[in-house]
Amino acid sequence: HLAAGLTAWLLILLVVAITSQAAHASGAVGPGPFLLRNLAIGGLVGALVLHYLFLRHQWEQRIAAEAEARIQALASRIRPHFLFNSLNTAAALVPVRPDRAEAVLEDLAELFRAGMQDVRRWHRLDDELRLVRLYLAIEALRLGDRLQVVWQQKPVPEACMVPPLILQPLVENAVYHGIEPAAQGGRLHVLVSAHRGRLRLEVRNPRPERDERQRRGNRMALENIRERLRLAFGPLARIETELREAEYRVRILMPIVEEAP
Repeated sequence: HLAAGLTAWLLILLVVAITSQAAHASGAVGPGPFLLRNLAIGGLVGALVLHYLFLRHQWEQRIAAEAEARIQALASRIRPHFLFNSLNTAAALVPVRPDRAEAVLEDLAELFRAGMQDVRRWHRLDDELRLVRLYLAIEALRLGDRLQVVWQQKPVPEACMVPPLILQPLVENAVYHGIEPAAQGGRLHVLVSAHRGRLRLEVRNPRPERDERQRRGNRMALENIRERLRLAFGPLARIETELREAEYRVRILMPIVEEAP
């Protein structure tokens, strides 16, 4: 950056010198220290402009670093209650199904490993869906028939990439607020589709009772995903919510990306 800045500054002086010489040769200005004065002014203005650009570049780098840190913090949030419940489920399985208990712990470890990975390393949509299935398999052991999952997946480009843990938290939110509180449980829908270069990820769950915990928890999860989408795509992505008479829906709309940024 120093070499580029110095080169730009010298080019500014060269342009000022050529322009001044041309003006002097044409007789538009009289003799005197015209060239030196113009070079001094041009050099000062050029230095100020380059200093401004340098400060702006530093500011942009700092903003990018802060954004990356925020994404990392947002992506790593998995509810403590899920960890507690999963460990209890594994412990209950140890005496009767030790092999299944081991599988639960392995699945749990993979989920947390995904949450701790470098956020700059996007993964394929198939990998994200696999994490969702791992999560739902663990919860199904605990909730049994109370959790019914319906997958509706339409063709999506095979190389489609997404930020890690962009869908799993919404599914976890749906189980926590829509399925778990209901005595009879309910049906959870996960929809995946693509249309005109945009990826659509949607989660539907029974409409829960509107208590304070539900409102606070939903708001936190949605703001988490919304912030990650904003940092990754700016105005090109969004998260929408829809409340129907007996169903709550949340969907992510984002550009299809086939190469990790």
